[in-house]
Amino acid sequence: MSLSKSSDLERVIDHARSPEWQLTSEGSNIVATHDSGVEGLPWTVVARRGGRGMKVSLYEPGDDVSVEGDAIGEITGPAREMGRQLRTLLENVDFDSPR
Repeated sequence: MSLSKSSDLERVIDHARSPEWQLTSEGSNIVATHDSGVEGLPWTVVARRGGRGMKVSLYEPGDDVSVEGDAIGEITGPAREMGRQLRTLLENVDFDSPR
């Protein structure tokens, strides 16, 4: 799927919604944040265009999200499926595992 339209990104976000994560679109990226317990320093997951869909990276609190993070997966397919895949990746983030 080509995610060239912002409405496509919004559809992915709608299907990825999770009570633990706040999701937004920033340009052609999807950004998800999760409270780390430290004000202003959330856990962050960014989905960026790459490959056949979007590459998904995890950033620890305080990491610079403008550089490449720890790859946690790739999402592909139609918007609904990409959203479901992203939600699964978000729900499986292990906050206690050292990077």
